[in-house]
Amino acid sequence: MKIKTISITLLIVVIVGLIGYRIVSNKEASGKGGQKGDKKPAVTVDGVVLASNDFANVISLSGSIEANENVEIRSEVSGIVEKIYFTEGTNVSKGQVLLKVNDVELRAQLSQAITRQNLAAENERRAKLLLQKEAISQEEYDIASAEYRSLKAQADLIQAQIAKTTIRAPFSGRIGLRNISPGTYVTPTTLITKLVSSNQVKISFSIPEKYASEVENNTQIQFTIPNHPEKFTAKIYAIEPEIEIATRTLKIRASGENPDGKLIAGTFATVELPLKNIKNAIRIPSEAVVPVQDGKVVYIANNGKAKEVKIETITRTAKDVIVTDGVKSGDTLLTSGIMSLKNDADIKVNLKQKTK
Repeated sequence: MKIKTISITLLIVVIVGLIGYRIVSNKEASGKGGQKGDKKPAVTVDGVVLASNDFANVISLSGSIEANENVEIRSEVSGIVEKIYFTEGTNVSKGQVLLKVNDVELRAQLSQAITRQNLAAENERRAKLLLQKEAISQEEYDIASAEYRSLKAQADLIQAQIAKTTIRAPFSGRIGLRNISPGTYVTPTTLITKLVSSNQVKISFSIPEKYASEVENNTQIQFTIPNHPEKFTAKIYAIEPEIEIATRTLKIRASGENPDGKLIAGTFATVELPLKNIKNAIRIPSEAVVPVQDGKVVYIANNGKAKEVKIETITRTAKDVIVTDGVKSGDTLLTSGIMSLKNDADIKVNLKQKTK
């Protein structure tokens, strides 16, 4: 029994001794580690010294090409198509006859109306002579005169309808595909063909409302079309007087020459619109910008530490962002390792070439 008690006591002493040794070792280790880890090593990052310069602000927009003039050819009167005088896909001149609608019935009506008009004219002449001799009253003469004017107007109306049976090109341009044949009965709702004038074209596009005050008439733009390397030019000639509420954009239209017919109405266009030049602009690499909940921030070097700065931007290019507030010329902007940086972190900056 005594041996058992001594054994248990010795075991407890050994365990307590081990625990105490472990505690002391941990304290010594933590003390040594604390002395070494009080200051983390500086993070090496890339940086550039910012410089200000004038920036020609150009924004890229989507637009579409429209014909200078575009009209659907229809007949104003109903009837049988007697003759078609145009060939599909060819150029026509203003006033050129495109087709003729049969007018036999209208001409018969005109002949009848002219006969009545001539008779009424003779009656009016006789009534005037009788009025001068006071053989009839003024009222009787007025009735004869009104009858003559009414029949004359009726004849003029029929002549106008006959003129409408000859359909002419309202302007010079390229005629489209026809939808009728000789003998077709056409009405004002029948689409005969289309006529497009494309020696000049219109380019329509919309800009965000924040740029509305920076656009003026007669501004020259450049645009490209898909699968075509050439850059075309146009000049702004019309600006919508109000912002479109649904999209918060302003519609603009420009016109350009198209002598070779390369620009086809309905084609998508990428428009480069120059805005007002920005004086003393600060351009920073887009990879240096960190999006945050309430805006954008960048890191600059400040006495060997990283400093978080909130910025305001106005536009961006393919690689850079134009900053209007937050940084200034001469600041050292950090461009690498920024996602792992924290405010006041120790840094070692590897300077690159100044921004231009």
